[in-house]
This record gives sequence, C-alpha cells and structure tokens, in this order.
Amino acid sequence: MRQGTTPAGNPVEPGPGRLPDSRDAATATLPAPTGTPLASRRMFRSKADRIRPTYGFEDVSLAPGTSTVEPNDVDLGQVFAGIPLGIPVLAAAMDAVVDARFAGELARLGGLAVLNLEGVQTRYEDAPAILERIATAPDTEAQAVLAEAYRQPIREDLVARRIAEIRAAGSKVAVAATPAAARRFGPFCAEHGADLFLVQSQVSSTRHLASGYEALELGDFVRFMPIPVAVGNTTNAEAAFGLMEQGIAAIFVGVGPGAACTTREVLGIGVPQVTAISDVAAARDAYFAETGRYVPVVGDGGMRRGGEIAKAIAAGADVVMLGSPLARAEEAPGKGTNWGMATPSPTLPRGTRITVGTTGTLERILMGPARVTDGTENLMGALRQSMAALGARDLREMQQVEMVYAPSVQTEGKSWQQRGR
Repeated sequence: MRQGTTPAGNPVEPGPGRLPDSRDAATATLPAPTGTPLASRRMFRSKADRIRPTYGFEDVSLAPGTSTVEPNDVDLGQVFAGIPLGIPVLAAAMDAVVDARFAGELARLGGLAVLNLEGVQTRYEDAPAILERIATAPDTEAQAVLAEAYRQPIREDLVARRIAEIRAAGSKVAVAATPAAARRFGPFCAEHGADLFLVQSQVSSTRHLASGYEALELGDFVRFMPIPVAVGNTTNAEAAFGLMEQGIAAIFVGVGPGAACTTREVLGIGVPQVTAISDVAAARDAYFAETGRYVPVVGDGGMRRGGEIAKAIAAGADVVMLGSPLARAEEAPGKGTNWGMATPSPTLPRGTRITVGTTGTLERILMGPARVTDGTENLMGALRQSMAALGARDLREMQQVEMVYAPSVQTEGKSWQQRGR
C-alpha cells in the first residue's frame, strides 16, 4: 500500500500526524522520530488517487417512479434558441447528413438541421457529385479523397444560396462554423437570412490563447450578431457557465463520442456523455437560478438508439444532436456513409469515413413504424414511451427522473439474445 492511501488506493483523511491533502504538492513531509528514513516521512499523492468515476450511456439506467402517463399525453416540443421544435432533435452539421432537402424533411417532422458552412455544400455548386466521390472511394483512398475535396475554397455566393435553399425547403436556417471562420461568416449569414449561428469547435472555452492570429472574442461576437449564437463543444461545468455568461443561446456537450469521430483515440481527450451532459446541465441550472435566463443544453453525439436519447434527456439535455443515426436515412446526402467534421484534415485527421447503410426514410427512423428490434428506428416513439413509463409529461420533467448506476442492465437476462449475435 502506498503511504498516504487506503488499501483501496483512496487518499487517507487528515488526522493526528497527517497533513491535509493538497493538490499543489506532490509530497508532504510528516513528523517522524529522529533517524527515520526520509522516504517513510513523506506522503505521496498520486493523480490516480483523485480520478473520479464518470458514466456513459451503457453504465446507467432510468428507474421507474410512482406514476406513469399516457404516451399520447407526452409533449416533446419546446422553443430552442427562438426556434419552435416539435421534437428535441438537431441534425449534426455533417456533409453526409445535411443538405437543403434533408433540412426541409427534418423540419416537417419537427426537428432542425444544422448546415456545415465549411463543408462541401459551400465549396461546390454540384455538391452531390463530390459527395458521391467521397462515398464510393475505396477505404484505402478515402482519406486522400476527403482531404482533396476540402481544399477548394468556400464561396460566399454558395453560402447565401444554401441558406435560401433551406428556407425554400420549409425550414428555419441553422448554420455552423469554427471560431476561425465565425468572424467572416457570422454577419454574412445573419444578413442573408440565417436564424441561428453555431460556433462549433473540438473544445470551446471562454479563453482561447493564440499567438499566430487574433482569437474570436465570443462576448463581443454574441453582442454584435443580430441572431442567436450557440456554442459547442464542452464537457466542463465551469467552462459552460463562463460561456453562458457571454450571452450564448445554447450550449453543445460532447467531445469525441460520435460514431465517425476519433478525437478520443487520436488526442486522448473526452468525458463519457452521461457525466458530461449532467455536469453542463448543473451549470445551466445554476446560471438560471442566478440570472433567470435559461440556456438549453444539447447532447451532441454518442446516441444511436431510443434508450440512449432518453438517458441523454434524463441526464439534463434539452435537445440531442444526431449524426450517424440520421445518415442512414434515404434523404441523407452521404448515401449510407458518414464522416466527422475533422476527418478531412490533411495533417491530423480526427475522424473517419464509416459505412452506416441506408435503412429507410427519415420519417421511419424518427417516427416509425420500426421494422427492427434494436431501437434504431422510431427514435421519438421510444423517447415518448420511455417518458410515459417514467411519469414525465414533458422534457423538463424527464430531466428530473431517477438515474441509477446499472452496468449489468445491458446483459442481465440477455444470454439468449447474446448467443444469437
């Protein structure tokens, strides 16, 4: 056993002859009789002793309470950043997921699609031809094809055209850009009819230090923009609170959980989604208590089935952002493939092209009826049924249901199912 820890590896409590734990020192000297070896008079503090447990969707389950409601009485609607939504679903700003046609269909079903301003749609007039080339490239050539496709410069005339096409398709217009591009495209998109601007990066913070260029001043940008500005992504409560203080309209949660994202493998960073969403939701609630302004939390990535969406809402999300589950729709421009937004990087790709297949219409995936038993179709029907069984009449009530640590929930009593897999 290390000195200064319990047999389980946890830090000892301060007591007679012991110093309180301090994160500012790796060791602390303890009083000891004269002649005692120096090593025995030191308390060694390992970072491993301070690792906190975190939870993903497979680690938890939702516990039924004392009441239930009729599924038809469950309300999935809300107003998100000034935009009415019939269902709590955003389509991720991925080229294989969102184009004008897809945005219009999702709007008809009650959701909202987010267009990637730095993607294929704003670089090429004939975007479908480029998407076809990416989707059909051999695995050994996919990365090179992606990198080449994204070398073409972004055209402002195409940005304006795509905004107009989305609006003509019957949808509100949400667009996304990285912080480096936000200063250029933010005012332009607002002027040309966008309704929501998302500043999205790998990790968002209120303080970005840069020596090679002028970093985006988020507070000034939000105040200057005539339309709501949302920001992502984060997993940290303190960072989220600071971002809310800048006046943002919504905050996105998730670093690396997406099926096509490899950030966690390439960079080693990320927090499992249940913990990340819950932490940021706690910041939202604290900010609301102090200011009276409610900032919606978006759980971004890591969800494939209805049960995972239900857990995301129960953890504190107001909305979920889906990529690969929606890339399986017939209306998706990726034709059964998907890739992360950082996949085309020519120097350090943090995503990969994946094959998700085309399984049915967007309406079937979101609204049913489901033809499969794995929970990947009729996602909103599953959420509605889950809420009804838990007695939650709306999304705010769903955020209050009990969540339990239950790693066995995936395997308990399921041996016959697993045998057939």
